[in-house]
Formats: sequence, C-alpha cells, structure tokens
Amino acid sequence: MEQIITRFPPSPTGYLHVGGARTAIFNWLYARHMQGKFVLRIEDTDTERSTQASVDAIFEALQWLGIDWDEGPYFQTQRFDIYREYIQKLIDSNQAYYCTCSPEQIDIMRQKAMAAGDKPRYDGSCREKGLDKSDKAVVRFKAPLTGTTVVEDVIKGHMVFQNDELDDFIICRSDGIPTYNFVVVVDDITMNINTVIRGDDHVMNTPKQILLYKALGSPLPTFGHVPMVLGNDRARLSKRHGAMSVTAYRDMGFLPGALINYLVRLGWSHGDQEFFTRDELIDVFNLENIGRSAGIFDLDKLLALNAEHIMAASPGDLVDPLKPFLKKAGIEIEEDDYILQVIETLQPRSKTLEDMAEAALFYYLSDISYEEKAARKFLKPAALEPVKILTEKLAALEDYSHSNLEEVFKAVMDETGLKLGKIAQPVRVALTGRTASPGIFEIIAILGPNRVIPRLKKAIQFIENRES
Repeated sequence: MEQIITRFPPSPTGYLHVGGARTAIFNWLYARHMQGKFVLRIEDTDTERSTQASVDAIFEALQWLGIDWDEGPYFQTQRFDIYREYIQKLIDSNQAYYCTCSPEQIDIMRQKAMAAGDKPRYDGSCREKGLDKSDKAVVRFKAPLTGTTVVEDVIKGHMVFQNDELDDFIICRSDGIPTYNFVVVVDDITMNINTVIRGDDHVMNTPKQILLYKALGSPLPTFGHVPMVLGNDRARLSKRHGAMSVTAYRDMGFLPGALINYLVRLGWSHGDQEFFTRDELIDVFNLENIGRSAGIFDLDKLLALNAEHIMAASPGDLVDPLKPFLKKAGIEIEEDDYILQVIETLQPRSKTLEDMAEAALFYYLSDISYEEKAARKFLKPAALEPVKILTEKLAALEDYSHSNLEEVFKAVMDETGLKLGKIAQPVRVALTGRTASPGIFEIIAILGPNRVIPRLKKAIQFIENRES
C-alpha cells in the first residue's frame, strides 16, 4: 500500500485559530494512524500580509499542541523557481497562455456575461493569440470548454462541476507571483502529497486544482473536505464564540490534549466515546467517521472536557504547565513531593490550570487573608474554644497522618460536643481564607505543623479581637 502523506499549509497572515488547528490535527492524526508522513508548508505568497510574527505564532501553537512534522517547514516564497518551471511546462504544452487584457476590459467582459444571464467571467480573448511574455501579461490556464470535472470526496461524496462554468483562471500574475490554486497543486505534486484533508471552504477550488493535476499528468490525491466549525448560533465561528488563537487557550489554562480531544470530536466520532487521550486518537482515527455536518463550538463543553483531562493526568505531568500560572502570583515551584500532593488535592475541583493555580495559593502564601463573608460567618466567638483546643492538640501531634488527624478532630468533638462541620469550617477558613477547599485532613497533612499552627493562632487572635 502506498504510504499516506498529508500536509498542513497555513498562511502566516495571523494566529492559528481553532478551525485551522482542527485541520492540522486531522491531517496529523491520519498520518500517524497510517504510519505515514505529515508535511508542514507555509503558504506565504501573500507577501503583503504574511509576517514572521505569524510564522512564529503558528510554530508555537503547533508545538504546544504536540503536532510534530516529518518534512518541512517549506516556504512557498522559497520555491518560485519550481513554480516557474511548471508554468513553462503548461505554456509549452499549449495548456496555458499569456493574456494582456486590462482590468477594465475584463470588467466589460463580465458585465456582458451577466447581461446575457451567464456567470461573470473572462471570455478567452487571448486564448488563441499565441502572445509572448511581457511586463503586463498574466498567465491563464486553458480550461476545458465542455464536459464535467468530478470530485470524489471521502467526506462529501460524489460532486460534479460543469467545465463551462470555469473560466480560464490566472495561474501567474503580471508581477510574476503565481496564484494560490496553481502553487498548491505544484507543491502537493512535488511533495508527494496523496491525501488532502481541508476545510470545506476550499470545495470550489478543487475542480480547478483537479484540472491542473490532469494537465500536469499527475495522479489525483484523495480529497476530504471537512465541514466548518460554527458558533452555537450556527454562524461562522468568530471571536465572540471563542475563536481565539490556539495559544490563548493555553494561556487560559487548557491542556493541549483536551483541546485536541475537543476539536477532533467536533467533526468526528468513534461510537459514543467522548474522552480520548492522544494515543487513543492515533489508534482509532479514520476519515470514514468524519461527519458531514458542521461542528458547533461550545466553550462550556471544552471546559468540562478539560476538567476530565486534568483529573486523568498524573500530578507530575501537570507541574510544568502549572508553573506559569503560579508564577503570575509570584510563586516559583519545582517538582517535589509538596507540589505533587498539592496538585492531587486540586485535580478534582479544577476546570483549568488557572483555576488550579488560584486554588493552590493558600498552600504557598506566608500570610493568609480571609474572605470577608467567610470570616464573618465562621471566625466568630463560638468557634474560639474548639479552634484553641484543636491548636493545642495539633501542636502536640508529631505525625500528621490522616488517621491521627481524624483522632484529634474526634477528641475535639467529644470535648466540645460539636459536630465535625462546626469545627472543620472555622479551621478551613483559618487555613485557607475561604469556605471551599480540598478535604480538611488532606490540607492539614500537606501544610504540616509549621504552617498549620501559626495560621490557627492567627485565627484565634482574629476572633479574640472581634470579641473585644
């Protein structure tokens, strides 16, 4: 069987958004599943809008997602000699020609066509003139005037296009810059691309590209046009729907595996399974299960899936991704037993790494400040006696194991006649500054006596000051 070779060809005119990322992921997954090759190509022939900053942003996004490439990156602006060679092949074989019609002349042609009830298009005036190359001449492809061009799409199925609706489209502008449809075909031929998975906004380009493949005597690749990603109002995805750069999701605390999982499931299915690791996706991904309907982007579903990925991760795998979020709060961490224990307590309650970092602060801050509502409700005179008794018992305790802490709290309950909640909630506020946290025994065990005792004493002083 022929080796599968896919490609991802972004234009460096902005950041990599989620729609482009999904296209990259589909091509990458299929190449990996089929043990093929994945090629990265930068389509930078739009020299006015292409920037190095956008190139760097695309690389950064792909690297964060873990999308690696086997060949490339190729840059179209470095391949003009190859394009000129292929343009000359078409001219020499009488399948392309020079055209000197002015923009004003072409406008008149289009207006005439529309007046006659036809589509606005170039009328082929220079088609048989045999003009030579000149400064103002473009090169046009000599499209067939009759018959049909058929696209066999692995996603959309059998599509037929009438050739008489295609005009002799330009393949090289007068400034010598070749056009999109032409360079894409030449690139795919010379890079041996045999599987093209892309957004269905490219469907109308496909018949033109098929004609170019045939004119150049090259076999057609397998085409698969993936439906677009839409917002929940079924409009094209925009910033208001969450169509930010891929790295913006990184900066919001999403895991790359979760974003990949979510974007793949927007247009592809494998039974009812929703949660996939990267390796699971590589094992089962195929083109047959890509759907024909648009994917609806839902940030709440992405958040829920991210929470699942955080929960499923080993604490050690979350240390490095968590570092920048804690650093924003002035906390530097290294991978040690302490941070691993901290992360483990926060995994069940974190939707993003940003959530986790915010919830982790009390483990590291030297001075805990109380949420006003929490302090008013729980750090009050009724809590003074049980907190004092608990402080004394914990100060005398050498081993902060879960079972020992349970015994200490039970002893305080017996001595005061209070239920666990009446003791645990004031203690929770004393240790964390808030009413919600991981389990009280867990946090006491992790914080240890050097943090727990001073915080409890501070809370006692706070309550006593309220009384006076």
